[in-house]
Amino acid sequence: MEQLVVELSGVHVTHGDQLILEIDRLPIYQFDRIGIVGENGSGKSTLLNVLEGRVQSNRGHIHRHIHFAYFAQKEAYEKEKVEGEWISRLEVPNRSQADMSGGEQTRLKLAQLFSTYQEGMLLDEPTTHLDEKGVDFLVEELRHYYGALVIVSHDRYVLDQLVTTIWELKDGQVKEYSGNYSAYEAQKRMEQKVQQEQHERIKTEKKRLLAAAEEKKKKARHLTSGNRSMSKKETKATANRMFMTKSKGTSEKSIQRAAKALEQRAQQLPEVDAVESERPIVFHQPAYLQIHNKVPIFANQLTVKKQDRVLIEDARFQFPLGKTIAITGKNGSGKTTLLQSIVNRNEGITVSPNVRFGSYQQFNFQRKEKISILESMKQNSEQEEGQIRSALAAMGFVGNDVKKNVSDLSGGESIRLQLCHLFLGAWNVLVLDEPTTFLDVQSIKALEKCIKAYKGTVILVSHDRTFLQEVADVLYTIENRKLLKGDGKNESSRNHTIS
Repeated sequence: MEQLVVELSGVHVTHGDQLILEIDRLPIYQFDRIGIVGENGSGKSTLLNVLEGRVQSNRGHIHRHIHFAYFAQKEAYEKEKVEGEWISRLEVPNRSQADMSGGEQTRLKLAQLFSTYQEGMLLDEPTTHLDEKGVDFLVEELRHYYGALVIVSHDRYVLDQLVTTIWELKDGQVKEYSGNYSAYEAQKRMEQKVQQEQHERIKTEKKRLLAAAEEKKKKARHLTSGNRSMSKKETKATANRMFMTKSKGTSEKSIQRAAKALEQRAQQLPEVDAVESERPIVFHQPAYLQIHNKVPIFANQLTVKKQDRVLIEDARFQFPLGKTIAITGKNGSGKTTLLQSIVNRNEGITVSPNVRFGSYQQFNFQRKEKISILESMKQNSEQEEGQIRSALAAMGFVGNDVKKNVSDLSGGESIRLQLCHLFLGAWNVLVLDEPTTFLDVQSIKALEKCIKAYKGTVILVSHDRTFLQEVADVLYTIENRKLLKGDGKNESSRNHTIS
């Protein structure tokens, strides 16, 4: 039997009046491979910090029998703790951390992580900004890691490759599912199927009981009206009048009691909510935003530079109307610079005059308006309120959420709102640079849904394999300063599968 390495029991963590974690018992064993999923703000990072001992619980006990290596994007890099071998293997460039890209900084922190062995690892979004080669390296190293692994990640591919247990964190509580992320999704679909079946069954049974109760009531009313319609002469003429009246009265009360019992049975049936069906998203494009050129953006013999460094040379591309074009490549290969060149209509790039770019980078990370989410959307969109609410709901803003003040939103909520502004704004070509980086999995799925429903053209950069497979119609890869066109939606997953 595997050794117990950590156990949480009766743990409560609060922040002010808000309950963050409420865990009765949560064990981790020696060779567990656990992925933690949940919405942004659900407490995933807090749970890792409790396991590590960086956050103290308000009550309960944490029994640790091992030490953990810990990875977090906000952790400071300590040069003396990094071995040169890992710097080399992770291809970390020899320059100051301030001059490194986000992906290069992640590689540096991973080099620090792997330089010291611990019996457990707690990893908080270790693939942030990593290119596919970096993700592949991380996956291979963790596959052969000897110890307990607990990872928070929005990358479904990574979770599928590495974990055998999913912890779903919701309303402060952890629910455990066996298997990787795909297995977890299958179990969630089955849960929803069972829930809907229970809802329909209880709904049908309640309807039957109330109908039977109503029939009983009708019968009782018929007996009552029968007694009242009997004339005094008829009553006196009946020899056993006393017996009949008593018998009918008893029968009437008995039927009324039976009706009431049926109603009580209907009221005592458990309440099982119907599974909320997905609302379709429809983005209407005004006539003035429509483009009639089948190839609104193209380039021939394009050279892309950053300062004096050539990133891409002799590039040729044609971006078709209404398609989603994805651009991939190593960290520092020039993906973002290429997007900026397109938006700026740099020399060598031809852009149809009717193109109106909407860029993810146009928006501040957090907006400062002192107005509600719904009002902010209505002020910045020509879409009908119903369509606005539908898009907001797809991005997780439901019910009273739309009344939240924009300036009070968390980072993740701000990003989701920014994406809503893009999809509902007066643009016809969207440019999205790593839009999934700070989103949880459910928000990424909502983004996929929005991209599929969008009438215009989308140009995006991403390293998320699953996301690309879901949305990309055309795939370009920057490799050795060349822009190479793939052959379709599944190119990324076919070319980079780990054997």
